[in-house]
Amino acid sequence: MQAYLNIVKDIINNGILKENRTGVNALAISGAMFSHDMRDGFPLLTTKKMSLKNIAVELEFFIKGLSSKKWLQDRNNHIWDAWCNPQKVPYGNDENTKSKMMEEDDLGAIYGKQWRNFGGIDQLKNIVNTLKTDPNNRRLVVSAWNPPELNQMALPPCHLMFQVIVINDTINLNWYQRSVDTMLGLPYNIASYGLLLELLAKESGLIPARLCGMLGDVHIYKNHIENAKIQLWREPSKLPNIEITNFTNIFNWTYKDFSLQNYIHNEPIKFDIAV
Repeated sequence: MQAYLNIVKDIINNGILKENRTGVNALAISGAMFSHDMRDGFPLLTTKKMSLKNIAVELEFFIKGLSSKKWLQDRNNHIWDAWCNPQKVPYGNDENTKSKMMEEDDLGAIYGKQWRNFGGIDQLKNIVNTLKTDPNNRRLVVSAWNPPELNQMALPPCHLMFQVIVINDTINLNWYQRSVDTMLGLPYNIASYGLLLELLAKESGLIPARLCGMLGDVHIYKNHIENAKIQLWREPSKLPNIEITNFTNIFNWTYKDFSLQNYIHNEPIKFDIAV
């Protein structure tokens, strides 16, 4: 996806090195936009190999409103291993605290909890119902940013809200992301919201079209820069296609219910996570 690689190039060329809570400095820019037409293929990065299965497991986890790391780990997904509910283990990036955070199962009031129970409101269910009864509604918004519960979340939400927009027979999705780990997190975020858009399209009978991410603090960690340059040297391949299978409704969907076709990719590139 050239749109993604253009963001990487912009940060490397124009980013300013700054400190952050992780202790690993990062090159950062303020403000970027990712835009992709789903009719051109599924937005899974091809300049390195990615696991759509891992992304699908996490998305199912969010849709179900869950907060247990064990549920993810039972499905061989370890994206959230390093974090936990700060009410159980207060955040710290020293080795002793990191070990305690790894051991704690509860992630607290993170994305899925907010999507499905924001002060008693099931935001995702409301979106699905409104798509069927009032698709031109301009209030199809889901927020994960819940200030009274930020101190109960393993991480305050990075991608903190999304909006669904219907135009004629197409369904489109915009998300806003306050903090963007460009090399490790952003490719997952793009594919995850692309998959969510495909599911909402199945649910509503509409055609998935524009996927757009408005990005805030967009950064590349200092220890990611060299491998980021390797990705820029690689030629992107044609995007794969995805088929949602065994679909009854979005709430019964599981991470196994999709088929990825014609995924041509480069070798994996390792990026260490900054906790």
